Amino acid sequence: MAELIAIEAPDDPRLHDYTGLTDVELRRRREPAEGLFIAEGEKVIRRAGQAGYAMRSMLLSAKWVEPMRDVIDGSGAPVYVIDPDLAERVTGYHVHRGALASMQRKELPEASELLAEARRVVVMESVNDHTNIGAIFRSAAALGMDAVLLSPDCADPLYRRSVKVSMGAVFSVPYARLEGWPRGLETVREAGFKLLALTPAERAVSIDEAAPHKLDRVALMLGAEGEGLSQKALRAADEWVRIPMAHGVDSLNVGAAAAVAFYAVATGRPES
Repeated sequence: MAELIAIEAPDDPRLHDYTGLTDVELRRRREPAEGLFIAEGEKVIRRAGQAGYAMRSMLLSAKWVEPMRDVIDGSGAPVYVIDPDLAERVTGYHVHRGALASMQRKELPEASELLAEARRVVVMESVNDHTNIGAIFRSAAALGMDAVLLSPDCADPLYRRSVKVSMGAVFSVPYARLEGWPRGLETVREAGFKLLALTPAERAVSIDEAAPHKLDRVALMLGAEGEGLSQKALRAADEWVRIPMAHGVDSLNVGAAAAVAFYAVATGRPES
């Protein structure tokens, strides 16, 4: 049975994993370097464990000890029980869900490993908004995409905000980082995938016309909010596709556009 440890000082060195969680730049550097990420809330913590991530420790308010008892006993990791006001001083924000866990990262697979088994993949270029990353992973999991590939400058899917927005779906869809950009796209093409660039450009064909659900292997390329895919990424694509718009709307938020496009890619529409 794991040990419950009462914490009374915000500078207790045992809480190192949880300090300054609102300092985005600090956490973006620290967490990958130290091999950890933070899971927030009961559902997300449970999903991280079910996905095979090892627990380093937990930080709980007293009321969450019993609801999390099976997780506590199953992990064997130290559990720090802390007053909510003190937790806020440690983390930098009010921990609304009352439960945090520091989890150990896994080594990322090579892109080629994922491509060998996949048929429908997402390729993200320069998506740095953690909310969008989380939303895209959640849609990818829900709509049956097989894997996610990230350009070298994409944000970390295991950053706390991304994990929270995805409701733990970042643990359900395997992902890897491509080496070099857009050079890494050749790895995708060589694995037999057709590269479809999602863009509102006029020269792009309707995604219905492209009929990606009929293709054997498809890689859907998504760019950052606002800027979209870069010119070098567009040039590297096999075809440009767009989502038809009505009422004078020119584009959707990348998270919303991803969900629509994933349905077209992975599930398709009934034949008319």
